[in-house]
Amino acid sequence: MRITRTLTPEDRAASPYLELPFEVPAGTPSIEVRLSYDRGQGVIDLGCLGADGFRGWSGGARSRYVIAAGSATPGYLPGEIESGVWAVLLGLHRVPAAGVDVVVEVDMPATGPAESEPTAPPVPERRPRRTLPADTGRTWLACDFHAHTLHSDGSFGRAELAAAAVEAGLDVLAVTDHNTVSHFAGLERIGSHYGTTLVPGQEVTTDRGHANAFGAIPWVDFRQPAESWVSHVESAGGLLSINHPLMGDFAWSHPLKTRPPLAEIWHGSWLDTRWTGPLAWWNAWGWDTVPISGSDFHNPEDGRPLAVPVTWVAVESDLGPAEPASAAAVIDGLRHGRVAVTSAVDAPVLLRADGELVAVGADGTLLTDRYGNRRPVHGDLARFRAADGPYRLETPDAAVVAITP
Repeated sequence: MRITRTLTPEDRAASPYLELPFEVPAGTPSIEVRLSYDRGQGVIDLGCLGADGFRGWSGGARSRYVIAAGSATPGYLPGEIESGVWAVLLGLHRVPAAGVDVVVEVDMPATGPAESEPTAPPVPERRPRRTLPADTGRTWLACDFHAHTLHSDGSFGRAELAAAAVEAGLDVLAVTDHNTVSHFAGLERIGSHYGTTLVPGQEVTTDRGHANAFGAIPWVDFRQPAESWVSHVESAGGLLSINHPLMGDFAWSHPLKTRPPLAEIWHGSWLDTRWTGPLAWWNAWGWDTVPISGSDFHNPEDGRPLAVPVTWVAVESDLGPAEPASAAAVIDGLRHGRVAVTSAVDAPVLLRADGELVAVGADGTLLTDRYGNRRPVHGDLARFRAADGPYRLETPDAAVVAITP
């Protein structure tokens, strides 16, 4: 089947999403979809709705996908090819004034196999876990809460990403592919093999803002109003975080009555931390929002390495030197706000322990409270009386190096 359309700004104004339905007969073993258009003229995203609901999304990262009972292109869900009306789902992300011609081809069965993930690399040697002061029965873990794989627009398979997380010194990595849950299957097994914790997540992605939904929860329908994301994630037992709220042309602009519990205050793009825009946003949004961070890793060449920045999360467990935590324990730590955010695994940290503020590896910095009052930090381990946060560590030239709620 071949479908041709000229998409116009009027189409985009009517809805940012377009469904192109097609009938799937009983007994169909596989489906292949191909999208072609002049990529110099616009940006059209690609996905799939099955007769029984969502079957995958690849955004602008792919122009072809295959779905079969036992396999599927990364980003898409393998499983029974149910008979009935399916639809190619297009996202009209950028449509020029003159319009853009698109061609969609559907083959049943598929003309070739689904793409697969690369062979898993060897397990790398793990660096010793950094030991930080913690309340009795708790352990601080180095976490990165934003990374992508081949299941959306990243360049690594899940095993490759797990190996890279270990090499980067992370205890925990959230795998947050765009608008899909196809990467969830096998994350616990892969993490266990590499000795790290892989938290399932989905980056709910629109041109009006992105949000990470953490937890092994059902797919979040990104086409629905953002208010529904909050209720859906909460009712499923997950946690929602607003991502990079000041980021370029997809800064957060969704209206919300109910605010998510988390926000990605420190994103990998915050390079000049003397610019305090993210902290000003947090101040305006509300300090009761738990701050987290994420590298937004896609590939080694994009300038956003894993573990830059890092969120330390205190989990309810006395873990051994290399023992991984459960994803549920990490999410529980986030839920209760037991976090500290810093620029890297080995960077200065400001955290709360035993009812005090503790600055670790921060000699020569300044402890700054919510009112701008500053106190010098002396020595590699300094303790201060704690009051209501947030607090941050700054260099003498006012660059932010760590924050804590």
